Amino acid sequence: MSVIDIQRSHDLGKEKARTAADALADNLARKLDVQSEWQGDRLMFRRSGVNGHLDVSDTELHVHLELGMMLRPFKQRIEEEIHTRLDRVTSA
Repeated sequence: MSVIDIQRSHDLGKEKARTAADALADNLARKLDVQSEWQGDRLMFRRSGVNGHLDVSDTELHVHLELGMMLRPFKQRIEEEIHTRLDRVTSA
């Protein structure tokens, strides 16, 4: 299992942070065919070979993904994409 773990501070407030999390989930859905579902303030990600979550608080976003063997070679690209998306939403 290869792990991506990213924490990012923000000053968006929880509702805008949830909107940003939804945008990130949409991007992951398009690129990795990942399904997502909210469970409280945690957005769960699932698909064969990917499990993880994005926690949303008033001041922080925390992304944790576990990639299976088939996606391990793409870890750096996936991680860079998440950083890029988080940069966009937290600096807006």
